[in-house]
Amino acid sequence: MLEIGKYKMVKLTYDLRVDDEKGEMVEQATIERPLEFLYGAGMMLPKFESELAGLKQDQDFQIKLAKNDAYGEVNNDAIVELPKSVFLVDGKIDDELIKVGNTVPMMSSNGQRMNGLVLEITDEAVKMDFNHPLAGEDLFFTGKVVEVREASDEEVAQILSGGAGGCGCGDGGCSTDDCGDGSCGSDSSGGCGCGC
Repeated sequence: MLEIGKYKMVKLTYDLRVDDEKGEMVEQATIERPLEFLYGAGMMLPKFESELAGLKQDQDFQIKLAKNDAYGEVNNDAIVELPKSVFLVDGKIDDELIKVGNTVPMMSSNGQRMNGLVLEITDEAVKMDFNHPLAGEDLFFTGKVVEVREASDEEVAQILSGGAGGCGCGDGGCSTDDCGDGSCGSDSSGGCGCGC
């Protein structure tokens, strides 16, 4: 039976909670929508991935990531006020999209995709938080290894070149940055386990 190791395709289910095993559940990868990734491809948070090394199919796991091994502290520099003109489309602002509490997909001046949470709207500006939603939180995963298999040369090449299809993030959750609902990432941008 294969062990989780470099360039193995891994399929997991898990419940993700903040703080500890009794904390608020923030994400779930189910048997119907598991997390699937290429181990060793840099798609996951490094500490999450290292904790999985050597596990086999049907093994259970519990992983606690301190915030510094997950998404770090909340960065106050990532909370910014943008002029309302940035959000104009045909001279108008989409009030359904740009409203307090919504997460809005944005692009930085260098072309990096990121998500911003709308905190406040004034006559002149929109205050947004570009921290990962789980910044400042310790993360606790309880899960099971569903499958470990050899990755094909094609899968490895496609995933390492940034091609689509390398990662399935459970219910769209926070295990990476371009998966599912876009709320996930591997280091500064998204989710918990998955970092694609």
